Amino acid sequence: MRYLLLFLIIVPAAEIAFLLLSGKTIGVLPTMFLLIFTGVLGAYLAKRQGLETIRKAQEQLRNGQIPGDALLDGICILIGGTLLLTPGFITDVVGFLLLAPLTRKFFKRLLIKAFKRWIDKGTITIIR
Repeated sequence: MRYLLLFLIIVPAAEIAFLLLSGKTIGVLPTMFLLIFTGVLGAYLAKRQGLETIRKAQEQLRNGQIPGDALLDGICILIGGTLLLTPGFITDVVGFLLLAPLTRKFFKRLLIKAFKRWIDKGTITIIR
């Protein structure tokens, strides 16, 4: 919980500093345009990849498979899309990394490790 609190303080402060620097360097209007452009592009990419992931999960379910990989993709796409809609360049970079299939693999490994840690600690209970 303390890491979340630190995250909620540090990230917005860094975003504000970076936005001020960007506004001073390239100007206010280009900065605003970039923020709006990344938000629209992020929403488009998240929707497209989200629908593709849903189709992949449905296909795996039809074939009698558990869609574990598709669920992890969905979590990454949801977080990435949310970060892209959040104004700021730092969150946009992380959001695009979560949406890109090549870099998403890294984040999926992190998610798997986190889930395993939570299960081992007893934070998450798996009901069969």
